[in-house]
Amino acid sequence: MAAAAVQADKSPPRKAAPKKVKAQKPAPAAAKEAAPVKKEYPTFGELERLDPEFDTLIPPTNKLEKLAEGFAWAEGPVWDPKSGTLLFSDVPRNVVFQWKEAVGTRDYLFPSGYTGTRTRGGEPGSNGLTLDAQGRLVLCQHGDRQVARLEQDGRLTPLARYYRERRFNSPNDLVYHSNGDLYFTDPPYGLEGGNKAPAKDLVFNGVYLLRKSGEVVLLTERLTFPNGIAFAPDEQTLYVAVSDPARPVVMAYDVKADGTIENGRVFFNAAPLAAGRKGLPDGMKVDVNGNLFATGPGGVLVLSPEGKHLGTINPGVATANCAWGGNGSTLYLTASTCLCRIQTSTKGKGF
Repeated sequence: MAAAAVQADKSPPRKAAPKKVKAQKPAPAAAKEAAPVKKEYPTFGELERLDPEFDTLIPPTNKLEKLAEGFAWAEGPVWDPKSGTLLFSDVPRNVVFQWKEAVGTRDYLFPSGYTGTRTRGGEPGSNGLTLDAQGRLVLCQHGDRQVARLEQDGRLTPLARYYRERRFNSPNDLVYHSNGDLYFTDPPYGLEGGNKAPAKDLVFNGVYLLRKSGEVVLLTERLTFPNGIAFAPDEQTLYVAVSDPARPVVMAYDVKADGTIENGRVFFNAAPLAAGRKGLPDGMKVDVNGNLFATGPGGVLVLSPEGKHLGTINPGVATANCAWGGNGSTLYLTASTCLCRIQTSTKGKGF
């Protein structure tokens, strides 16, 4: 503002008008950085050590944490590194859920495995989940009897629906080879009526190879109830779980140069564990050193590359599947109606 003007002649001088100053809010105090709050999860279950090697993989002080519960039957977990979340199926409820640290669980995809309009029971939803090389979700869809890929716009693209013009039973679990070929199992669990379902088109329950070209190759039809599937780290061995109460085993096969398999043999016989313990051979994952973390009677059986049972992660309920996540050392379990995890001293392949 300019200075006040001087008055003419002998008039007394006027005082300058006071300046109008806009009120200022007091400067805020420097915000204190909030310390991150680690959520405490309830712990449960137990670690059953059979061999000292088990302690080198899972320290005895580590505990199984329950992250979420209330599901009908949790299955098929897979870690999504882009979002830092875990995706998993609730098969009877036909939903894929997403779990995130400090956020919790939300619906991610519905319907996940059965997109028809006829009301049906049984196990209609998605089961095994994986990610392709582009990070897209690939699902085993029980109700739609196919393997499908979830696109960015939300559409589901069928990848495999038929073997020799006959519908699959209900694809259950799947794993990618590093060359882009997809291996999957096809038991009858998603059919209403199982093996006796009128809708069952195939007289066997198979293990298949879906080549990048789209060709579907039957690898074996000799397993009664093929279920979980995984590769050894060098991809020279393919493991397949057989969830048959009469013959609960994990099979191992040599992988040939053309991607097919040979020399099938029993890698681990879970029959001696079945009495009094919940669960059958189901989903499985392998660590970087070739140890197999295979669900079975009593929880997750930790097996050496030679098939020696080192110990068990036992949540006290039937355990369907497991997956590596986080920095690769966290093992997530879908155990009956809950999602849980345990920290390990090893890592999954690819982390």
